[in-house]
Amino acid sequence: MTSSEHMSNHWWWRPGWSAGRRFYTWHLVFDGQSDVHRFADQYRTALVGADGLDLIPDRWLHLTMQGVNFVDEVDEADVDLIVEAARARLAAVPAFDLTLSAPVLDPEAVLVPVHPQDPVRTVRAALRAAIGDVLPEVPEKAEGFRPHVSLAYSNSDGPADVISEALALASVEPATARIESAELIVLHRDNRMYEWEPYARVTLGKPGT
Repeated sequence: MTSSEHMSNHWWWRPGWSAGRRFYTWHLVFDGQSDVHRFADQYRTALVGADGLDLIPDRWLHLTMQGVNFVDEVDEADVDLIVEAARARLAAVPAFDLTLSAPVLDPEAVLVPVHPQDPVRTVRAALRAAIGDVLPEVPEKAEGFRPHVSLAYSNSDGPADVISEALALASVEPATARIESAELIVLHRDNRMYEWEPYARVTLGKPGT
């Protein structure tokens, strides 16, 4: 596990964001994934005494994939076309397994890199292509993508040593996640957590679903 020496508040308002604003984005989510939930719960227990963290409950665990746009800046008809384009493209991408193991301490979060990364990148490339099928420009950069699942977000500025020590002392078996779909969600961050409503679910490797 690598570590950061200093934590920074994750919840500063990034450009375009404000209370009440909603955003269309693609995520991989972990509903019903008991092994992932076991893994996350053991790390939440290990981190419960570390100040300055917002621990992520099972329902909001996710792997961020690809944003589309703010709800008030894109036509819903175009969003539906993107979903249909994603169905066509992801029909050729088979379901796959991911492994979650040792966390990495980032200045703003406790992250778990996932392995293998190639199938995740393949799904993201298909989603970006689906957006490009409909919109004149695909948001966010293709490069620099780091597939990971966050376990906690930093809510303040301060030293990271207590968090590093808690992670080092934790003994948690890796988890396996089965990825069978990509989810288009309507996301907000009003409550110092990434929360969402589902919009569309696209199954991997199955035409027309």
